Amino acid sequence: MSAIVGLYALNQEPIDSHTLAAMTDSLKHRGKDGGGVWAEGQVGLGSRMLWTTPESLIEALPKQQNAWVITADARIDNRTELIEQLGLDRREPGKITDSDLILSAYGRWGEDCPEKLIGDFAFAIWDQPQQKLFCARDPMGIKPFVYYHSPHLFAFASEIKALFQVPKIPKIVNELRIAQLMMRLLEDPEITAYEHILRLPAAHCLTVAAGKFAMRQYWQLDRDTELKLSSDYDYAEAYREQLTEAVRCRMRSAFPIGSMLSGGLDSSSIACTARTLLGETQHNTVHTFSTSFDNLPEAHRKLIDERFYVEKVLEQGNFTPHFIEGDRLNPLGHAEQMFWHMDEPFFAPNLYYNWAWYDRAKSNQVRIVMDGIDGDSTVSHGQPYLIELLDTGKFKQFAKEIRAYARVTNYPIPLLAWDWGFKGKIPRWLYSGWAMLQEARSPLWKRSGLQPKFAQQLKLSTYAQKLLKQQYHLPEMTTARHAHCYSLQSGLLQYALELADRSAAAFDVELRYPFCDRRLMQFCVSLPPEQKFRQGITRLIARRGTQGILPDEIRQRLSKANLGANTKPRLLQEERSRIEKYILNPNSVITSYLESNFLAQAYQQYNQDPLNEQAALQVYAATNLGIWLDRI
Repeated sequence: MSAIVGLYALNQEPIDSHTLAAMTDSLKHRGKDGGGVWAEGQVGLGSRMLWTTPESLIEALPKQQNAWVITADARIDNRTELIEQLGLDRREPGKITDSDLILSAYGRWGEDCPEKLIGDFAFAIWDQPQQKLFCARDPMGIKPFVYYHSPHLFAFASEIKALFQVPKIPKIVNELRIAQLMMRLLEDPEITAYEHILRLPAAHCLTVAAGKFAMRQYWQLDRDTELKLSSDYDYAEAYREQLTEAVRCRMRSAFPIGSMLSGGLDSSSIACTARTLLGETQHNTVHTFSTSFDNLPEAHRKLIDERFYVEKVLEQGNFTPHFIEGDRLNPLGHAEQMFWHMDEPFFAPNLYYNWAWYDRAKSNQVRIVMDGIDGDSTVSHGQPYLIELLDTGKFKQFAKEIRAYARVTNYPIPLLAWDWGFKGKIPRWLYSGWAMLQEARSPLWKRSGLQPKFAQQLKLSTYAQKLLKQQYHLPEMTTARHAHCYSLQSGLLQYALELADRSAAAFDVELRYPFCDRRLMQFCVSLPPEQKFRQGITRLIARRGTQGILPDEIRQRLSKANLGANTKPRLLQEERSRIEKYILNPNSVITSYLESNFLAQAYQQYNQDPLNEQAALQVYAATNLGIWLDRI
């Protein structure tokens, strides 16, 4: 977790070095271990460095090599492979930085270099001979990259606040983003809360030159190839190898290593795999970060408490555990600091847990924290296999699996058969027509409490209908594998990773996600569907592949904790006065966008039942919007 900035004057004016320095300085919180700037003519690049890997200790950015200059926030994982391919094997590996590898890859493959890189990265390379700026972002969008582009200027940075150090960049609120947040439509991978400022989508690169701006997607999952191995055992062993490698390369660190530990299948797999790899590193313990809820009422605690499963992992030894008391945290307790780091209004009711975890990591000198996001999507629960059985006429196998699934989940057989079978046989045009009819009768903007005048101004009904059409006119997902790929391409995952990145940046923490390793993702996508779901068991390959690594209680666990069981009542308990300031005040700053009567009704429902999901989320979103609007 470092920071990058850059300016390219497309009108050939020289770069203002003071502006470039101000941009870089505004991101000191992302890199306390130094920084630098480089400027020549109409181009300038900047960097702030947070040391994480051993090689980063000798890395100085921006870096000039031959006729190219690079600034990067990157961790490259296929180092051994690249060093050999690029002819760098005569050099000592520990003296080859990740930015060295990127520059050499650019020299070898040009603009095709991002698809050769495994890891998390956001970088920009100024190519002097070709007078162009080439930028790229990793396949999942783990490293942030925002930019501004006009006929006269291209500017980029790791965070929006750096762009506002440039006098020529206007600070205009993007009201469509406000509407998206209130309607909870967060899949757009480019939009921000400010007009003219955009995010470079995950797995995309762009080229900027005088009179040219080109963006393209450089990588996507192969959704058609199926992996064929000899036995269940071979598949399980292959999964274990892929997971181990994904964890191993994310343990490359010059500092103590941490892992989130909720007691679920994903975080526990990472923590336990890291523990088995400790003999190959200089570290002798894994710091784990968990949440306890000892003071919650029993009715709420049983929905959320995972202490039993966490302790099962810790019993294996060689962990340094850290617990935060989730039931004593205020969901908006650090709102002002959080909004400074976020730059935008955001929808993430449980983000305050992350804030406490990263704070605890910093106090223990842990700079690397691994997280189980998004194991659910990468491994896949696998239920689309049931629809595929129907599609291929395997009715007996479908019935057998549905009965097994009902025994495991205690759900009625007819309900499961409908949800994971016959419902999928309804033609998309019929779904689309029904959804459009429902939207016409009860528009999403109205159900979200938005002002009619505001909705009309932004043409939100037309906007929602356009999204529905896109949703129901996706390429046909004819197999379970196609559905699996689609789940990994959601802009919502990129959004979640960006929020976590900015939270971690407040505490000198770099987040690493083994389940976002593109090799592991492709492996899981390529699996036969019966390796993901069989005999009513979801995520089958993960349960088999971690045998001997995870305690059986966790491998066989089917439940999940509901963090909202604490967040929703806690928000009301701690922040009633602030909520009422925005929700019940007819002159509140949010009433330009939201209906007062709607908010008052939602608050009344929330007040009567703090676990009311819809009302609680509406109150949370409106309060967050109000705090942000007051800030700006």
